[in-house]
Amino acid sequence: MAHIIVVGNEKGGSGKSTTCMHVATALARLGQRVGALDLDLRQRSFARYLENRRAYLAQAGLTLPTPEMHDLAEGDGDARLAQAVEALDATSDFIVIDCPGSHTRLSQLAHTMADTLITPLNDSFVDFDLLARVDPATGKIKGPSIYAEMVWGARQLRAQEGLKPIDWIVVRNRLGAQQMHNKKKVGAALEELSRRIGFRVLPGFSERVIFRELFPRGLTLLDLKDTGVDQLSLSNVAARQELRDLMAGLRLPIPTGGF
Repeated sequence: MAHIIVVGNEKGGSGKSTTCMHVATALARLGQRVGALDLDLRQRSFARYLENRRAYLAQAGLTLPTPEMHDLAEGDGDARLAQAVEALDATSDFIVIDCPGSHTRLSQLAHTMADTLITPLNDSFVDFDLLARVDPATGKIKGPSIYAEMVWGARQLRAQEGLKPIDWIVVRNRLGAQQMHNKKKVGAALEELSRRIGFRVLPGFSERVIFRELFPRGLTLLDLKDTGVDQLSLSNVAARQELRDLMAGLRLPIPTGGF
């Protein structure tokens, strides 16, 4: 069966679609067959990213490893999502599912299907509030918040069905060199919460202009040298290393080797 990676966070702007695209493309470049689903039926950022990629590659006359997007029409229900995953399962080693930045029935169902759950999080207490409630006076964690409770429910359903546990990874995106005090406080709170509700914490992508520049062409950091960029900037080299570190930290069932 295909390994299902769900990228979810009920708050927009955390880098879900960028994470989806880079993880899916990295897997494809490792020779894996990758299927893709975008459950944000309104914005379709992940789907648009892949559409841009196919259009650019066709225009440039290039052939690069590309995940296979399966579209879900507006109004699709539980059965159609299950059917889409089943169809992709027959031709995929991995299925990457992008969830919307809000609670929907499709997103809730997708979480129960996850072998690996990636939750990108901007490095601030504004986004942390999605996972847990914090006492403003003491800074102590009072308890899990709405999204963490939803993931707990998905875990319970999988356990009842005898499925293997979800490997939940919280990825800290937009880590910056500034505001070191706030970064340390968020990091300490995440580590404490990870022990209480069971997720792993990984560093993700720093805030970089390159990500905004890649989207219109549907490219990722791994594609730059294949598109005529011979000399990468120091920022781009650092970003590629962030991706390599993330892929290693996910501990996916993939062959060893470089991209």
